Amino acid sequence: MAKQIENMEKKAADSPTSINSLIGVRRAELLKSMGVLVGHAVRQPKPLAKNLAKYGKELTQIVQGKSELAPELRDRRFMDPTWQHNKVYKYGLQSWLAMREGMEGWIDDSGIAEDDKARVNFLLNILADSLAPTNTLLGNPAAMKRLFESGGMSIINGMKNAYDDLRNNGGMPSMVDGSKFEVGGNLATSEGSVVYKNEMLELIQYKPTTDKVYEIPVVIVPPQINKFYANDLSPEKSVIRYYTSKGYQMFAISWRNPQRQHSHWGLENYVQSLIEATDAVMKITRSKKINMSGACSGGITLASFLNELQARGDERVNTYTLQVCVLDGDKSDTEMGLFVSDKSIEAARKMSRRKGILEGEQLAKTFAWMRPNDLIWNYVVNNYLLGDQPPAFDILFWNDDTTNLPAQLHSDYLDLALDKRFAKESSVEFMGHEIDLSKIEIDGFMIAGVTDHITPWRACYRNTQLFGGKIDFVLANAGHIQSLLNPPGNPKAKYFTNKKIEATSDEWLAGAEEHQGSWWEYWDKWLGARSGELKNSPKKLGNKSHPPTVKAPGEYVFT
Repeated sequence: MAKQIENMEKKAADSPTSINSLIGVRRAELLKSMGVLVGHAVRQPKPLAKNLAKYGKELTQIVQGKSELAPELRDRRFMDPTWQHNKVYKYGLQSWLAMREGMEGWIDDSGIAEDDKARVNFLLNILADSLAPTNTLLGNPAAMKRLFESGGMSIINGMKNAYDDLRNNGGMPSMVDGSKFEVGGNLATSEGSVVYKNEMLELIQYKPTTDKVYEIPVVIVPPQINKFYANDLSPEKSVIRYYTSKGYQMFAISWRNPQRQHSHWGLENYVQSLIEATDAVMKITRSKKINMSGACSGGITLASFLNELQARGDERVNTYTLQVCVLDGDKSDTEMGLFVSDKSIEAARKMSRRKGILEGEQLAKTFAWMRPNDLIWNYVVNNYLLGDQPPAFDILFWNDDTTNLPAQLHSDYLDLALDKRFAKESSVEFMGHEIDLSKIEIDGFMIAGVTDHITPWRACYRNTQLFGGKIDFVLANAGHIQSLLNPPGNPKAKYFTNKKIEATSDEWLAGAEEHQGSWWEYWDKWLGARSGELKNSPKKLGNKSHPPTVKAPGEYVFT
């Protein structure tokens, strides 16, 4: 089992999104590292000469038909049998592979520092992938077949798609056919209502679907980076719908999409707003306790919220759940962590301060260029060369429905990389109190994904060492959002558990047990045991102080 997980981790590590996209990549650092490589080649030309000679020898082997170069089996770009059976295409593919292998060999043998190697590899990988033969009409056998079969209409359709993207998508290839989805229409359709609202958030209460409900409600804290309805996507993937069917009183926070005038909103403001919202939850449900769940950056907000409550002596939170969330990140989590530097952090901070926000569209572009094969060239081929429409996929629609970050919150997140505030003995103060998660002794549940390239699971596992209470850690066999949207019924779904929280992720993994199915059912049992007694379902949403107003999914989701 450990070997299986290592293989899945390798797949995730191949994806360069592991760099913190809130920091981004500074062009100056890339060019500087490239300059270091070129300068080193001038002073010590042997590594370059060695790999050039190897490249020339490989080209000779290719021409003679003796080369054994082949793409990785999981590389979807080269699945067409033409790449194997047509000599011209095979030569083109092998020549491209030889070029890439030569560049990688030169960088590996160069002797430059590891951080410079990482930056140069990142730059040259983007360059090499852009030169892949599949990205051109003549070099893509599937596109040429489509051109012939369609009588040229594929290219006409592709040109229409490209023109539309230039006009409406900032020149980036569209990843989803958004015309098939409507928030509040076929997405975010669970019945509920806004029962509390302030300048920063809407609190949505969902209508129970069972005669009895648990007395302790559940409050979902979504990331500020994305909109909340990932928790209520299509009906079959809805977290809200599933857990209301299990008897839970479900509430969700919907953050407002901030604009320039909200640039001063910081993490303290979000925590204070969350305190106000949970005040309303307790009054509506008449419960002195609540269970909280936060995902990704929403988990960071939740951890800050828990610390503040603990410092005040406020015991309203009964349990917490952290989903795909890293609190104590480290550069060593991934090779791309070498991009994170004081200069890159300050450059990112200045950029958002100048604009007042970190634009969601810009953040999406940064993500895309971290994974260009999956998020750019794949759609160039589909939309432009094949002339197809992008897929109608609900997760991609949600992903494309971007939100901004206010400059102050962006700055606060950047501070996490500098002050390590959640690490033990950090001594960092927040809202007037020293941060010390070890004093939080309530039960906790944590979920991570094996192939998560945004919040690597081993980094998520470090959270188990920060808190003082009893913790249950679960590892799903999927990526970042796929781990969370994992309803029962998927035959490929599985997860791993180990009741004993070990000091390291390796030790935990060695004793982990594999389970077939969805971790949603496992969390249901864990949460049900910590949600109090069953009582009659409320006949109405809200109460006199907090009456229902706008129907779910509310108004802020459309900002």
